[in-house]
Amino acid sequence: MSPLQLSVYWRLSLIFFFTSFLFFLDVFTAAATASCHHGNRTGAGETFQGIFPPESNQSRPGEVSESEADWRNDSRKGDSVCVWTDWLSYGQTLYLIGLLLGSLFGGALSDRYGKRPVLLVCVCVQAVCGVVPAALPQPLLFLALRCLTGICCCCINICSFSLAVEWTPPAARLWPPALLSFCFSLGTMAGAPLAWLSPSMRQLHLSLALPQLVCLPLYISIPESPRWLLLKRKMDVLDRYRGNSNADKRCLDLLLHTAWSDMQKAAKAGEEPSRPADHAPCDIIHLRHPTILLRLSVMSYLNFASALTYYGICLNIGSFGVGVYSAQFFSGLSEAPCLLVPFLLARWGRRPISMLALFLSGAACLLSLLLSRYYGEPVLVMSLALLGKLCMLTVVFVSLLYGIELFPTVVRQRCLSLVSLCFRVGCLVNTLVTANGAISLAGMILYSGGPMVGCGLCLLLPETSGVPLPDSVEDCDRQPRPPRLSGLWRRR
Repeated sequence: MSPLQLSVYWRLSLIFFFTSFLFFLDVFTAAATASCHHGNRTGAGETFQGIFPPESNQSRPGEVSESEADWRNDSRKGDSVCVWTDWLSYGQTLYLIGLLLGSLFGGALSDRYGKRPVLLVCVCVQAVCGVVPAALPQPLLFLALRCLTGICCCCINICSFSLAVEWTPPAARLWPPALLSFCFSLGTMAGAPLAWLSPSMRQLHLSLALPQLVCLPLYISIPESPRWLLLKRKMDVLDRYRGNSNADKRCLDLLLHTAWSDMQKAAKAGEEPSRPADHAPCDIIHLRHPTILLRLSVMSYLNFASALTYYGICLNIGSFGVGVYSAQFFSGLSEAPCLLVPFLLARWGRRPISMLALFLSGAACLLSLLLSRYYGEPVLVMSLALLGKLCMLTVVFVSLLYGIELFPTVVRQRCLSLVSLCFRVGCLVNTLVTANGAISLAGMILYSGGPMVGCGLCLLLPETSGVPLPDSVEDCDRQPRPPRLSGLWRRR
């Protein structure tokens, strides 16, 4: 591994580790809101001072106790979060809307201005958005910042995954997504005790946002994508990267050779970057092809169902009868095995792993629903739900690679954009199936039924492991066809 590759990997890992802190801020805010009504913080035996007023021992209406008066003075003359707890319930919705908005233009910005500048700006803005509510605790400002944080988080995901993959040789491109997902799960585990130790909303925001802000100087020296530099003809920057060391020179020569071959294939397939308008009608014809429509429909549904289940469990982890902070810690711990997914993909392929993960996710969520209805142990109910979440994370991980291998070069980016849009819509639908921060019966039915249906739809997709990337619709038709059920029945 060259020094520049190592620089990219550890800096992106650090960004993902701290991004998870603000990703789950609404989960901790919901726990604090619940303590506003119950008088103490869920999972801890102390009052959440600085956010919510302590229990008042008023003897007459209108009389304010000494402790409550002190609290009001500390909260900027009565600007209590308890006064606007109803506003906080919209924070999660606006955050998911921000993720949707970021998916619409995040890729276009990174293609135009480069992945490195967009990544640095979004990390900086995200950290500042986490610190501002500590100084200005206003409800409308908090909601606006949550939406902006969601936009930045989505752009960070787009740029980080692309940057890590484009700095990796083709034979090892399964590993960067697994590494970044693993670091995100570690950050989820570390964020739970930080939130539990924060006695006030101000300290909660500072403890979750300051680490990313402090590490900003470390991110400035992250290198740009060599593929983007080659596309923009910035050869001086590439020559400077080559001069760092002999290992960097050999790495860049390999990466640029691969990138140049891919660009030549794209040009031959009719996707010349300098004249996109000439091929727009041709692209629409390709999108209408039955093979492309079938694959686009199946992958869109899989991403919608996986986002619905994964984020539904992640963002409502406190509704399974276990303390929010301990549940959040084990939620991050349950995602750690995602680091083994590349081994499974190399041995079993894309389609079998997707079908197995979808089936296990649906079965685990269904058992969790049945046990919760028949007074099962909360720990067992949560464990089954977390198993379903781990399986859905596996599906998301495989879909990132599967989608690239299923669609031809001429319409690949358009198809992946539509699939990503369905994923973000699935995130947003979660707000409709939750009630007062708890997963409803309809929500759990969707979380279990959606993956089961997706498992059956995977039978319509071909296996792409070891198959060259398709450059045209004809290449897609030449890929191995999925076995037909009638043929299997006759053979049996």
